[in-house]
Amino acid sequence: MDLKSKNKIEAGFNMSSMTDVIFLLLIFFMLTATFVTPSGLPVNLPKSKSSTTVLQKVSVTISKDLRFFVNGKETTRSGLERDLRVALEETKSSGEQKGVVVLHIDSAVPVEELVAVAGIATQMKAKVTIATKPDN
Repeated sequence: MDLKSKNKIEAGFNMSSMTDVIFLLLIFFMLTATFVTPSGLPVNLPKSKSSTTVLQKVSVTISKDLRFFVNGKETTRSGLERDLRVALEETKSSGEQKGVVVLHIDSAVPVEELVAVAGIATQMKAKVTIATKPDN
């Protein structure tokens, strides 16, 4: 007499659902890693007690020796307004209503330069944010 069951149970483990989860996590981390774009220029940022992360659209950097950069491209003080306008127009063409300008200014740079650049960006109706490093 044969008493074997017709339903056999496999002892193996199916990894297909695990790989789906891994790929979803990989995509999530790849997308969130692109939200923070650090400035590649050597600038000693000032410290602050509160620091928030802003989705960076346009980056303006002023180095210690008063060299100006818009999105990593060097420009002059007189050409700053033109280059900033072009960079903001590119962000507006991508569907953004109001441009966001992040200022990466060395702590040794005089405040007058910060005010001048922020004034130019504000005239173009852009939101201005100053990049800082957290105070530990």
